Amino acid sequence: MLLRDELLLIFTAGVEAASAPAALAGCLPKDEPQGRTIVLGCGKAAAAMAEVAAQHLSGEVTGCVVTRFGHGPRGHTGAITVIEASHPVPDAASLAAGQRIRELAATARAGDRVVFLISGGGSSLLIDPLPGLTLERKAQINDHLVKSGVPIADINFVRSHLSQVKGGRLAAAAAAAGADMHSFIISDVVGDDPAVVASGPSLASLFDPQRALSILESSGWPLDAALKELVMAGSAPDVPSHPVHVIANAVTALDAAAACARQKGWDVIRIGDDLGGNAAFIGHRHAALALEHAAAGRRCLLISGGELTVTVRNRDGRGGPNLEYLTGLMAALPEGAPIAALACDSDGIDGSEDNAGGYFDSASRATAEACEAALATNRSYDLFASTGGLIMTGPTRTNVNDIRLIAVGEKP
Repeated sequence: MLLRDELLLIFTAGVEAASAPAALAGCLPKDEPQGRTIVLGCGKAAAAMAEVAAQHLSGEVTGCVVTRFGHGPRGHTGAITVIEASHPVPDAASLAAGQRIRELAATARAGDRVVFLISGGGSSLLIDPLPGLTLERKAQINDHLVKSGVPIADINFVRSHLSQVKGGRLAAAAAAAGADMHSFIISDVVGDDPAVVASGPSLASLFDPQRALSILESSGWPLDAALKELVMAGSAPDVPSHPVHVIANAVTALDAAAACARQKGWDVIRIGDDLGGNAAFIGHRHAALALEHAAAGRRCLLISGGELTVTVRNRDGRGGPNLEYLTGLMAALPEGAPIAALACDSDGIDGSEDNAGGYFDSASRATAEACEAALATNRSYDLFASTGGLIMTGPTRTNVNDIRLIAVGEKP
């Protein structure tokens, strides 16, 4: 098997372990409620989770979930409607989904059960801005934050203060009549705080309007009096405690990837399951680590996960965190080093392009000069297109962030 194919197989093993069929089916309630079961959800895994829910929940099941375009159902979801919308910048379909799902939540009555199916990507897909904040303005703020290199936890913190469904407000809408509630979460956030995933529509997060404004201001967004007044006028929702299950995360995927690699004969070294920071910088650091192992004559596979960020210098650039990571890694490797690497987003989309990530080895490596030029202009997609190193998987319908594999001591 070619090294590229072997690393892709290891990546795929991680993705499959974190998929809805593998993670959700055994966790859903087995008993039938007195009333309906209302399924509400958002995220890149939402349609796949809805399929599993439709197959395994008993009694009358209805609901609505929203997912990204192209990540829709492949099977039956019964009476659970699936809406597809834009990501990472919300659109009119995102707004329609947010309003529809909030309206459904408000129909919950005593004896009903509300099942929240939440996964990464939901923050952009489930939109219902505070009264006085237009969809266009909300999309502009969202786009600015995503492209400013702000950590995702801070982005979601701001989002939760601008929404009628985030920060636990969706659950608050469903809780008025005392319905039974359960949250099932596929986590894509470092640390796996369930209140941060998709900006926590079913879970109350810290309410601090002043901090939300400070994050916006430090990111370079111009604060006007109307926005300040809107944010400061908000209030914390009343969200009842209910069972919350994080059913898959980065560790789920990396454990499976590591197990697959060992079956292939690799000596696996985990170098971080929850890494954050600038993608190119982390790539440089991992190059130094890989070279240490190579100098010692080891044959090993360095595995890492987490969510890296990109500071966008060129608004017309192309390439997400995985390609910038690989570009930073390549830039720091000397010619002929016996090192190959694959880095892909578990959702099948690196940033906003059509690739999951990329691959390089000693035979397909770009020069350090080409790498530095690509990083300076955010053109890592073009760089990997020129080397034949783009990895295209299509939507995986899950999302537990990135899976990065560095093969040391192996020829392609």
